[in-house]
Amino acid sequence: MLFPSWWHKLGLTIISSSQLHPHALGFDTDSVAYPQELYSPLIQQKVLKIAQAEPNPAQYPQYTDRVEGVWQYFVPNTWTTGFFPATLYELNTRARLCHLQDQPDWVDLGRQWSTAEIPLETNNTQGHDVGFLSFPFVEELAINPENETAIAAVNAFAADLAARFNPIVGCTRSWDTADPVLFEVIIDNMMNLEVLFVSEALTGNHTLRDIAISHATKTMENHVRPDGSSFHVVEYNATSGDVIARFTAQGYSNSSTWSRGQAWGVYGFANMYMHTNITDFLETSRRMATYFLDNLPADGITPWDFNAPLVPPRPADSSAATIVATGLLLLSQQEASLSPPNTAGANKWRSAALQILSDTTRLAWKPEWQSLLANGTVNNHYPSANNLTGIVYGDYYYIKAGNDLITMGLASC
Repeated sequence: MLFPSWWHKLGLTIISSSQLHPHALGFDTDSVAYPQELYSPLIQQKVLKIAQAEPNPAQYPQYTDRVEGVWQYFVPNTWTTGFFPATLYELNTRARLCHLQDQPDWVDLGRQWSTAEIPLETNNTQGHDVGFLSFPFVEELAINPENETAIAAVNAFAADLAARFNPIVGCTRSWDTADPVLFEVIIDNMMNLEVLFVSEALTGNHTLRDIAISHATKTMENHVRPDGSSFHVVEYNATSGDVIARFTAQGYSNSSTWSRGQAWGVYGFANMYMHTNITDFLETSRRMATYFLDNLPADGITPWDFNAPLVPPRPADSSAATIVATGLLLLSQQEASLSPPNTAGANKWRSAALQILSDTTRLAWKPEWQSLLANGTVNNHYPSANNLTGIVYGDYYYIKAGNDLITMGLASC
């Protein structure tokens, strides 16, 4: 089988450091350095220690406690399960990019940690989040396109997501509701569309692409406000397709902008443009990125919600920061791929990503914890608020951002 070139997404249009144009749109590329911690050997040491102590029966790290930074583990049927095995694959990529010697077999560890996901192909309660579950299998296919276990997993998870599509609404259902007429879609779902494209490449089933485009188009129309900010949840009438309500589940208020949701949107729409070349998706990613950057506080630290009050102090969310940084790098790649290239835009998003990574590292790098970063916010709704923790997807995107910077010629190991 000939495998599509987009497996190495950020390798499609590699930009060397000699092509950078400083001072573009007010950003001085020369003044923004990547944090050295992105390439600290502590990353491999910490992840390997967790990887070599796999629980039996299988459980997966999701977030840490707030005091000592010890990972809290959850059963495989959890939406975050795919991130730790995907992290192991990213460290395989790191070893290759950096020509590292005496490394563990990260791929073998990734396969080992992915095994407990296989029963989820036919029995899970994760709804739209099957896209996140597919991450390690997508990584495996980039290494071995003939791996039948990974092919079966990707196709099963894609079929699961596609079965949640309602052609009247034009979206895949995110959350199940007691009333089937209520059809809830969250901005996070933009990240799960990737599995549809991967499965399309494997099967030739173009309906999967059509579903992804429809979902992204409706999300663009109904989740994204005129100023580029976003609603977390849009509730539709499953029978008529009408929008019933727009609100938040994890943000501060129905009219606020939850930063992690905004980050999912920046990344998700840039990814949709990469797959489709539909300009509206590129423009939407730009608008969402602009809002994100324009609303960062003076210290550059990404807050849990951009509109949450400052008193009492609003917590940061380092996971939103690493997600958006990786999304900005992908957006930069898309700008560079245009004909002619939008060099100023590409430089702007690259510089912003580097600055966010630097500010986030300064705040949250935690050598003594099991996680790489602290200051993550899973949710901030009291009395069950879960903040000031390490988060597995925050660490995953931190490592991925470091890999992407190397691929783009913006950092060295």
